[in-house]
Amino acid sequence: MSSWPPHHANRPLAVLVSGGLDSAILLAEAVRAYPRVYPLYVRTGLHWETVEREYLQRFLHSIRCPVLQPLVVLDQPIGDVYGRHWSISGEGVPNADTPDEAVFLPGRNVLLLAKPLLWCHLNSVPEIATAPLGTNPFPDATPAFYDNFAAIVSSALGGQVRVLRPYAELHKVDVLRRGRGLRLEFTFSCLRPHRGRHCGTCNKCAERQAGFREAQMIDPTEYDES
Repeated sequence: MSSWPPHHANRPLAVLVSGGLDSAILLAEAVRAYPRVYPLYVRTGLHWETVEREYLQRFLHSIRCPVLQPLVVLDQPIGDVYGRHWSISGEGVPNADTPDEAVFLPGRNVLLLAKPLLWCHLNSVPEIATAPLGTNPFPDATPAFYDNFAAIVSSALGGQVRVLRPYAELHKVDVLRRGRGLRLEFTFSCLRPHRGRHCGTCNKCAERQAGFREAQMIDPTEYDES
């Protein structure tokens, strides 16, 4: 979406946030362009969420302004479906040498969009932005999925809420460069946090390190050294 962020947005926007680099940078760009921005976090019970939320709160504090509304937390527990999946148990977490496919969470974007789309409808917010990248290989990150899912929910509610994907043609390095000057040390991208820090050895930590390296930016992340 080459016109992102819009120059003269005149309607409120919801932004789906985790604690990660991409959604944090997306949120920071949104508050510069929209009159009112609602950050939405979906809590599903994944084992890293407590640490993730702590980082997210720090980042939200770093970009606080009248436009940015308080964090909305929506509960969508998945433990009863995932069982002993590594994302719930913390056991057998994909390490730095595993392919991206190893971190696939079944139905992840279904979970992340169902309640937020309903929330947007009930709160008269016409659009929600999310931050999948062009390199995302998963079936629930395709343009068809986002458009069709939004259309189904909108039809069920008798409304029309759009899902914006402004980074869908970008790579991690492109997004990181857009985030220059932000407090990126307050973002979180780890599958196996230890003592409140990034582990430095999981698949997502490796992706984070490679992103900063390719963007030729100093990596401000505090990695666990034990």
